[in-house]
Amino acid sequence: MVAATGTVVRILGIDPGLRVTGFGLIDRIGSKLIYVGSGCIKTSINSSATGSLPERLKIILDGIAEVIANYCPQQAAIEKVFVNVNPQSTLLLGQARGAAISGLVLAGLPVAEYTALQIKQAVVGQGKASKDQVQQMVRRLLALPGDPSPDAADALACAICHAHGGQGMGALATSGYRVRNGRLMK
Repeated sequence: MVAATGTVVRILGIDPGLRVTGFGLIDRIGSKLIYVGSGCIKTSINSSATGSLPERLKIILDGIAEVIANYCPQQAAIEKVFVNVNPQSTLLLGQARGAAISGLVLAGLPVAEYTALQIKQAVVGQGKASKDQVQQMVRRLLALPGDPSPDAADALACAICHAHGGQGMGALATSGYRVRNGRLMK
């Protein structure tokens, strides 16, 4: 996962959502991160209707394919689904995430998955960071002229997390350590 100095690795980050799926692309050159592009795939058919679930999933799948064709990423990272209060919302989000992953896999991209906690820890340094904090840190880390939209910022944050090797809580968990009450434990 670590690139040699001078080697460019293009990473596509995805923030899945049924209404809006954010995407963000960065180039990693050694330890330097360069903004490539970002945006949102919106599944509303028109301003008054959202379409059926299968139509919306197809829009996500086609949108991911278009982003991949336009930017040619080499790796992909996507946010894992969290279980929220409404199980129906969680199931719908899982289906949107599945459509996005299908688009990535169909293009032959390796896909890494990170929790929101891991992403926030890697980008902001705190797993409970707000959306505003994530937007501001993404702006700073990538030297952007303004804050990206919340969905694009989350996708860029996912790509940054992956570029840093999943540092933060995820890196600790994979090395056999865990954090409890703010302390590193074996």
